[in-house]
Amino acid sequence: MTTPAKLTEEILSLPCEDRIRIAETILESLNAPDDKKIEQAWAVEAERRIDDLNAGQVQSIPGAEVFADIRQRLGR
Repeated sequence: MTTPAKLTEEILSLPCEDRIRIAETILESLNAPDDKKIEQAWAVEAERRIDDLNAGQVQSIPGAEVFADIRQRLGR
């Protein structure tokens, strides 16, 4: 049987897109909504946010900047 450490090593050696698919699958298994209404509401919210970005109503923040801010706030 594969150990978690060995499995992690194997996953990290995969191309980025494959790792994304694996991560999404794992997250979905942990957060699987039991209610289709909740899933639909999140889909609507995601579309609204995309529309806001495309219309220039909001600006995105680069991930590196977000994580740097979090590290600073946590004192790391």
